Amino acid sequence: MARPVVGIIGNSYTIGDRYPAHAGGTINSEAVAEVADCVPLIIPSDPRFVSVAELMAVCDGFVLTGGRPNVHPEEYGEEATEAHGAFDRARDAISLPLVRACVASGQPFLGICRGFQEVNVALGGTLHPEIRELPGRDNHRMPPDATMDEQFALRHKVRFAPGGVFHRLMGAGEVMTNTLHGQGVIRAGRDIVIDGWAHDGTPEALYVRGAPGFTLSVQWHPEWNAAGDPVSRPLFTAFGDAVRAWAAGREAPLRHLA
Repeated sequence: MARPVVGIIGNSYTIGDRYPAHAGGTINSEAVAEVADCVPLIIPSDPRFVSVAELMAVCDGFVLTGGRPNVHPEEYGEEATEAHGAFDRARDAISLPLVRACVASGQPFLGICRGFQEVNVALGGTLHPEIRELPGRDNHRMPPDATMDEQFALRHKVRFAPGGVFHRLMGAGEVMTNTLHGQGVIRAGRDIVIDGWAHDGTPEALYVRGAPGFTLSVQWHPEWNAAGDPVSRPLFTAFGDAVRAWAAGREAPLRHLA
């Protein structure tokens, strides 16, 4: 039996300072193929090439990946500053309406880092360009000159709402995660439920209240060591179950939890 297809939102990159490309991290494909047990398909996230309707027809679910470019602040009613960093407006033009369409239809998605932020912005929420500048907040960025293992190392705890969706999924009220982000959620969008927080109060896990499908999203990077990490594996396994349920035309698992 053919595995369902998961569209992995790609990012725009320039190779060798002159060759434009769309790319997705290999660890995203590994997590989708080996843990979620679905076919990974990297999407060229640009409305010149694909439409939201076409993507939803081709794919059974989506991973909204992390990426260096940030959501443009105009998408949440603010002006761009140097602190907001680089942008990918073509990705904004695909990912934000895709989130809204999937929330409405029940088609499953998993948001990761920038993807977590996209879900919030798509539903009317806001972001802060540099969380570490807020009073009482820590630096959530990765160490810039470290090895990959060091950058993706587990660095802080995330606590979940008691009895909430993530608490029940993980079987624990608190877990250790990596952290590689500069921006963060300030105001939650409509129907966004913040279900997990770092020790400094930074939102780390969310879902969309009342959505008919899988909408779990996290600020950390669960695709790193997804098969071996006790926090990442249940997240990708549950996502894969939801994608298979969607592909089979059945009610997605976890709907009753949200």
